[in-house]
Amino acid sequence: MVLRQIRRQRYMMNFETVIGLEIHAQLKTRTKIFCGCALSFGDPPNSHTCPVCLGMPGVLPVLNKKVVEYAIKMGLATNSQINRFNQFARKNYFYPDLPKGYQTSQFDLPIVEHGSVEIDVDGSKKTIGITRMHMEEDAGKLIHDEREPLSYVDLNRTGTPLLEIVSEPDLRSPQEAYAYLKKIHAILRYLDICDGNMQEGSFRCDANISLRPVGQEEFGIRTELKNMNSFRNVQNALEYEVRRQRDLLLDGETIIQETLLWNPDSNRTESMRGKEDAHDYRYFPCPDLVPVEIDEAWIDAIRKTLPELPDERKNRFIEEYNLPEYDAVILTGSRELADYFETAARLCANAKKVSNWIMTELLRELKGEDISGCKVAPEQLGELIAMVEKGTISGKIAKTVFIDMMATGKDPAVIVKEKNLVQVSDEGELQAMVEEIVAANPDQAEQFRQGKTKVMGFFVGQLMKKTKGKANPKMANELFVRTLTE
Repeated sequence: MVLRQIRRQRYMMNFETVIGLEIHAQLKTRTKIFCGCALSFGDPPNSHTCPVCLGMPGVLPVLNKKVVEYAIKMGLATNSQINRFNQFARKNYFYPDLPKGYQTSQFDLPIVEHGSVEIDVDGSKKTIGITRMHMEEDAGKLIHDEREPLSYVDLNRTGTPLLEIVSEPDLRSPQEAYAYLKKIHAILRYLDICDGNMQEGSFRCDANISLRPVGQEEFGIRTELKNMNSFRNVQNALEYEVRRQRDLLLDGETIIQETLLWNPDSNRTESMRGKEDAHDYRYFPCPDLVPVEIDEAWIDAIRKTLPELPDERKNRFIEEYNLPEYDAVILTGSRELADYFETAARLCANAKKVSNWIMTELLRELKGEDISGCKVAPEQLGELIAMVEKGTISGKIAKTVFIDMMATGKDPAVIVKEKNLVQVSDEGELQAMVEEIVAANPDQAEQFRQGKTKVMGFFVGQLMKKTKGKANPKMANELFVRTLTE
């Protein structure tokens, strides 16, 4: 114990975290990368296979042109260099779910290199470099029997087209890694080339992480983290690994270069195997596939099909709708959410109110679920907010109506009519009730006249209680002020 404390004092220093992410995005093509088998998820095991994706002797792969197009799209969307000449290679390793004994990937001649994206963490913007993107095929899947020591091989996923996106080691914290991962995810979804479902494995991430003393240029010994199936798990795993590596370094111990699995149940990393380097895979050009040569005219044609991307849309929301940057960042986090906002905003003149409703009421009720499954259509939300703006219902009642809309999918006007929730805005009717409340509470009335204006909340509350929350709050305040100062 004493020796450990001495070591900690000796090695006490500030460390800098260095993180690089390797993202694997399954591409939304109709068929696999080198054969005509349909892509699927959840179908019976081994029901979408053929001699090509099973690696049978004598078969030859044929490259899916759509995969190349999608890779070019992602390259253009991330300010990257598109290599007009690129080549496939064989990456040799053994897994039970890799039927050929190698993975057809790209190595020294990838299709995309030298890109970048901008991230925002706590208001601080930073550019993160992208080393490369390359096309490759996915492996199969092992299904482990929980009752017996058996594993089953499902090769439906074998040959699914992947785009591997490798960042520069520019990330300096788990928070930056989280922001970068979200940005890449959003771009892929905006381009509609990957569905981004981490739970189903169509968007996966491995992280390389090391620590080094502040000021040191040489990187420390890195570990690789796998098995992270959510954005939050990526951040949690990296935070844990920062703490683990820091403790080892402070104790004067050496970091082991290895691949670690993240266990979300215990919130710990667990050793899987020694970390491989590129030479361990014995890469060599794939003899079954000719090099890919891309025509400049094709790149230009693809560039013209690019949609408005997250950063462009964020800037437009700030300018066109006069939204704060914070709102615009959240609303453009996914294409579906941005589309939802714009549709609702067209029906309501107050875009900021639409933004507030989405970021508070809607996202709270969704509880992290995708907005595509929301029962409240954007047109319905716009109609609800417009009813508040027109004075048909109060803001408080609107929140009650919204909860009913989320549960039933009914139009707000239908719910308001069924429950008789129309706001009371008849001045004569409200005036009579105001006078009655003032007369019944002379002490509070005298407090108001003596300048204790906070008592107004008491009077309005009494009126709301009397009208079951349906009194027009603005008119109620005006009537009380007028009655109390006469």
